[in-house]
Amino acid sequence: MKSHALVLAAALLTSVAYAADDAPLRDSKPNIVFIIADDCTYSDIGCYGGQAKTPNIDKLATQGMRFTRCFQAAAMCSPTRHNIYTGQYPVKTGAYPNHTHVAKGTPSVVQYLGDLGYRVAHSGKSHVAPRSVFSWETIPQGKNPDFGKVDAFIEECDQNETPFCLLLCSNEPHTPWDKGDASAYPPGEVQLPEYHVDTPETREAMSRYLAEITYFDSQVGEAMDLLDKHGMTDNTLLVVVSEQGNSMPFAKWTCYDNGLQSAMIVRWPGKIEPGAVNPAMVEYVDLLPTFVQAAGGVVAPVLDGKSLLPVFAGKQEHKQFVFGEMTTRGINDGSDHFGIRSVRSERFKYIWNFSPDVEFQNMCTGSKLFQSWIAKAESGDKDAARLVHRYTHRPEIELYDVVEDPNEMHNLAENPEYAAVMAKLRAELEQWMEHCSDRGQATEMEALNHMGGRRKAKSAPQKRKPNGRG
Repeated sequence: MKSHALVLAAALLTSVAYAADDAPLRDSKPNIVFIIADDCTYSDIGCYGGQAKTPNIDKLATQGMRFTRCFQAAAMCSPTRHNIYTGQYPVKTGAYPNHTHVAKGTPSVVQYLGDLGYRVAHSGKSHVAPRSVFSWETIPQGKNPDFGKVDAFIEECDQNETPFCLLLCSNEPHTPWDKGDASAYPPGEVQLPEYHVDTPETREAMSRYLAEITYFDSQVGEAMDLLDKHGMTDNTLLVVVSEQGNSMPFAKWTCYDNGLQSAMIVRWPGKIEPGAVNPAMVEYVDLLPTFVQAAGGVVAPVLDGKSLLPVFAGKQEHKQFVFGEMTTRGINDGSDHFGIRSVRSERFKYIWNFSPDVEFQNMCTGSKLFQSWIAKAESGDKDAARLVHRYTHRPEIELYDVVEDPNEMHNLAENPEYAAVMAKLRAELEQWMEHCSDRGQATEMEALNHMGGRRKAKSAPQKRKPNGRG
């Protein structure tokens, strides 16, 4: 009897070893689900201390790792997406203005993961080109993910035992802020950041914007539910990011942290400790190398990022510097040219504005919200006047202590005590620009060459009257 039991035990051990060696592809490679918002300031999300109600994202943070210092290289939609999907910095690929494209033949997540046996699919907002580079399966091409068809895609991958990389790209909380329940955020009760002018128009906009963050949170919940439904939660690397800051002043279209910093929460059962919080400085450009390495591939030298797998395992450091760029060339209602580059260390942010003599303009400066700021400034409110001028007129160099002054309100560039800090950061920035073949103002003026058919149609705004009104 004992002999029979030993034989049976040996057989079971052999079968387990065989199953591990010859496991289906879906068991040896994790599925990858990437969810991205659109124009969402990271600090407005609940688990980042924000006032938006985000129960699903907050729950995800208890199941995975919440990054407190994640950054992107451009505070605009199109360069950001190209940056993520190609794993290269925007100027390097040419995808640095908005409404942009990369050169044909540029490898993307489709080719990198497709070569590793993955089905790569996309649902929701795209904003990348050309199609030959981003030749993913479309489910379908719309402004928001179609979760019914996403459900069918996951089911098909499950049946065929094929690993997948699923890109779920929301259009929220991008304007016009017409989704969600704004009554949950009474305008009189919302909190405004110190860099906003308190007007009824600002409060009403904040109310609708916060409601749309909650709507985005519901989309994250739908994705999580689908993974649970198909029993794929445990074998899926799930990443949720907030993209660049909102389209109110001092966020999107700027190189301030409120424009470039992002929420990022990553869940990978068995690989990431639940409820972990990691302060490592990471960039969006690190995501594609991470996906490739998680899938068992070798990170290509052309990729600019570094795999985050050591950080997922608990390492608290990743990069010493993170970089940013911005161009108004070709953006809707933007200044004809206003190039910006930035570098951020653990403590300091250095910003280089190429055209300090040019008024900084975009869709925001002509909005009802910003016009209410101008009206309040003209009524004699000094704080309003200061913020209006600060947003539309920038010095060539800005330096901020982002630890003591996280909203970057106090420019230290003229203080001689920080000369050495500025010299170090300028050298790091110039080295990065050289790596990207970025020639500064010359590259700024060439931005329209990378914009496909849109060109300059909506970019040159009418000159403003002396009082600042358009």
